[in-house]
Amino acid sequence: MVARLTLRALHLDDAEAVFALYRAVAASPESGLARRPDELSLDYVAGNIAKALNGGVALGAFREGRMVGVIRALPIGPRQFAHVLTDLTVAVDPAAQGQGIGAALFSALFEATTALGITRVELMTRSGNGRAIALYEKLGFVREGCFRGRVRLPDGRIEDDIAMARLA
Repeated sequence: MVARLTLRALHLDDAEAVFALYRAVAASPESGLARRPDELSLDYVAGNIAKALNGGVALGAFREGRMVGVIRALPIGPRQFAHVLTDLTVAVDPAAQGQGIGAALFSALFEATTALGITRVELMTRSGNGRAIALYEKLGFVREGCFRGRVRLPDGRIEDDIAMARLA
């Protein structure tokens, strides 16, 4: 299924498709996204794409012309962090999960970061998201810390947030 997948850099005119994808993923009970559907806006999505276009990476995965996945990582800002991308978000359409799209997006992200001279990519994931943690570790991310009690889930439960990073 990945063979029919097209990966490309996102543009600002992709914001509506990314917004729709984020809302679909955030509505899924298994979502690993921090934001719920009502916390997402087109302005938020467009702002992140714009920031990624200025020193970060934003990539989309398309199948038959339809966006089925997205990954983005953003620069921090001060020059001392110019080799770092953070605030990584990856989202795959719930109907297309388990088909290698996430792995393809990460592979393309790592190629793009190498071309940009990025040597560190950071992300956060909640401790209860075991599938994501396993995937990130398989991709070379290492657990670097734990923010105890940082995440409140929609049902009121509290989880830890796990800081992870991958070095080039």
